[in-house]
Amino acid sequence: MPALAVAQGHPDGALSPVELDRVVVVGAMTDEVLDRAQIERTQANDLADLFRAVPSVTVGGGVGLAQKIYVRGLEDSLLNVTVDGAPQRGTLFHHIGRVAIEPELLETVEVQAGPGEATSGFGAIGGAIRFRTRDAVDLLQPGRDAGALFKAGWFGNDGHKVSTTAFGRLTGDVGILGSFVKVDRDDYEDGDGTALRGTGADQRLGFLKIGGDLGGGHRITGSYEARREEGRFGARPNWPVLAGEPLFPVEGERRTAVLNYGFAASDSLDLEATGYWTRSSFVQDRFDRWGRYGADIDTFGLDLRGRWTVGNHALVAGVEHRDDTVSSQYLADPATWQPWAWDPAVGYFEEQGRLYGLYIQDQWQVTDPLLLSFGARYDHYDLDLATYGGGTDSDGVSLNAGGSYRLAPGLTLNAGYAEAFRGKEIGDAFTLEQRPGRLTLSPTLRPEKVDNAEIGLSYARDGVSASAVYYRMTIDDVMLDQLYAGPPPQGAVYYENVGTFRSDGVELRAGYVRGAFSADAYYNRYDSRLNDRRIEGYEHIALGNSMGDSWQLTLGWDPSVRFGMQLGVSHVEDLDDIEVLFRDVELGFVPETRFIDKPGYTVVDLFARWQPLQADTFEVFAGVYNLFDRTYRAHASVGDYTAIPDYGNVVGLNEPGRNIRLGASLRF
Repeated sequence: MPALAVAQGHPDGALSPVELDRVVVVGAMTDEVLDRAQIERTQANDLADLFRAVPSVTVGGGVGLAQKIYVRGLEDSLLNVTVDGAPQRGTLFHHIGRVAIEPELLETVEVQAGPGEATSGFGAIGGAIRFRTRDAVDLLQPGRDAGALFKAGWFGNDGHKVSTTAFGRLTGDVGILGSFVKVDRDDYEDGDGTALRGTGADQRLGFLKIGGDLGGGHRITGSYEARREEGRFGARPNWPVLAGEPLFPVEGERRTAVLNYGFAASDSLDLEATGYWTRSSFVQDRFDRWGRYGADIDTFGLDLRGRWTVGNHALVAGVEHRDDTVSSQYLADPATWQPWAWDPAVGYFEEQGRLYGLYIQDQWQVTDPLLLSFGARYDHYDLDLATYGGGTDSDGVSLNAGGSYRLAPGLTLNAGYAEAFRGKEIGDAFTLEQRPGRLTLSPTLRPEKVDNAEIGLSYARDGVSASAVYYRMTIDDVMLDQLYAGPPPQGAVYYENVGTFRSDGVELRAGYVRGAFSADAYYNRYDSRLNDRRIEGYEHIALGNSMGDSWQLTLGWDPSVRFGMQLGVSHVEDLDDIEVLFRDVELGFVPETRFIDKPGYTVVDLFARWQPLQADTFEVFAGVYNLFDRTYRAHASVGDYTAIPDYGNVVGLNEPGRNIRLGASLRF
C-alpha cells in the first residue's frame, strides 16, 4: 500500500486525480479552497464577493467590469487563472480587470498564493487561481435522473439576478447541464448615498456542460461558456465619472470551450488531457475621439499529464502548449481616426505569443510524519510583434522543493522554496498601436525570474486550528511598461526591465468549531516594493498595489441543515505616506515626489439561509453587505491623488454602501 495514500487518509491506497492535484506541499499553508456552500451562503455576485474572506487575495475597482484581483499585492496579470483548466490570459484594456467569472456556475475556487509547485502552469509569478464549474450528476437528488434549479435574487444597491439550470443523467455517471444567468444592475450608491455614474451593467451568461465517467477507466467532459456584459462607463471604468463627463457604450464578452479527457490505466497510473479555447473581447465607443475601438484575445492550448503512484512516491509529469493572439482595431470610419491614429493606413494591430512547457513534480512520503516534494519546470516563450515586426523569445528552468513534518499530533511544520520564470507575453490590446519608427521592446529585455520562500507552523485538532506563515518573494528584472513615453526611440508603450520587486509578509490564522458554532480569523500583512519604493496601483499598473494590514473575523452558527447564519467583520488599517510620482520626476513633469494616504476601514457583512420546508427543494437566502453603510475605497483600487495639483482625476471608485440581498432557490 503506498505510504502517501495512507498518510492522506485513503485506506484503499489510491489517490484520485483530483486528490493528487490538491495534495500540495510547496506553499500549502497559504492556499485556500472555497466550496459551493460558501459561495451560495454569501450570494457572491462578483470577484469582490468571492474573495472577501480569503487572506492573500484582495479585489478593487468597484464596478464588476473594472475589478482586478491582487494576490499578495501582485496584479492578476501575474497569476495563472484557469476555468476548468482553460487559462484566462492577456489584457484587453488596462483600466478593466482581466478575469470575468459568474459565481453561480462554480463548484470550487482554489487559490495558490505565490509561486508553487511545477504543476502551477505558465507565468504563475504571483500564484494561481483555479475556478472549477459544477457537474450535472452532482446536482441530481438521490434516485432522480433529471432536475432543475431556479434562483432569483434582489439587490438593494442596486439590481436583480435570475438563473435557470437544468440537468440530467444521460447514462450511468454521464450527465448534461445547461445554465442561463441574467444580471441587471443600475448605478450603485456609496456609503454617503452618492450614486456613482457608470457603475451599472447588464450581464448575460449561457453555460453547457456534458460528460462524466464512461466506464473502463475513461472519463470525459466538455463545456462551453458565453458571458456578455454591456453598459455605459467612463473613459476609464475604474475611475469615477465626474459630473458633466460623458459615458461611453462598452461591450465585453468571453467565450470558453474546454474538453477534458482522463484514463485510469491502473490503480497507480492515471492520464489526463485538457484542451481549451477562449476568446475575450472588449469594444468601447469613444464617440468624442476615434469612435468604436475593439480588442480581442484568442487563446488555445493543450495540457497532457500523467500521474503515477510508485511505492512512497506520487509523481506528476506533463507537457503544455499555449497560443495567444491579441489584436485591436478601429471599427469606425477611417476618416474619424485622425489625429489619434499614428498610421491610418493600418487600423489593425496584432501580437502573437507561443508558449511551451515541461514539468515534473514528485511527492515522497519518506516516513509517516515526513512528506517531501520537489519538482522542476522548463518554459519557452516566443513573442511575435506581427504588425510592426520583431519580437523576443526566452526560456528557463524553475525549481521547487518543500517539506511537511508532523511534529506532534495535529502540529505540522511546513517549509518550501519555489522559483518561477516568465518571458514576455502578449501586450495590452488597447496599447498595441505605435508611432512609426518607435520601439515597443527594449533591445536588452530579459525575462523575469522569481524566488519565493515560506516557512510556517499549523495546528488542527479537536475543532481547533491555527497557523502562522512567513514568506519572502523576489522578482528580478521586472518587465514593465512604465507610465508615459520615454525619450526616442522608445514608443508610447515600451517594455523594459525596471528593477527588482521584493515582498515579505506574515499570515496568521485561527479557527474553532464546536457543534453548531464556528469561528475563523486571520491577520495578513505584507510589504511590496519595487527598487525599495512602495508600489501603488496607478504608478505600477499591471504590476501590483499596496494594502494596509488586514484583519478578518467570520462567525458561523448552523444549528441544523435547514438554517444557518454567518457574520463577517473585515478591517483594513491605514496605509499612509505612500510616496508617488517617481516616474513624473524622472521625466521632468514635476519637480518632486508627493505623498498620498489610504484611509483604513471596517466593513461588517451578515448572511443567513433557511429551508422552510422539510425537503431541501426550497431555500431562502438573505444578506447585508456593508451593514453599517460605510464609505470607503478599497486599498486594491487606485489611490487618491486628487489633492495633488493636475492629478485631480486620478482616484479609484468608492465601494458600494449598504447592499441588502434577498434570494430564493427552487429545486425540482
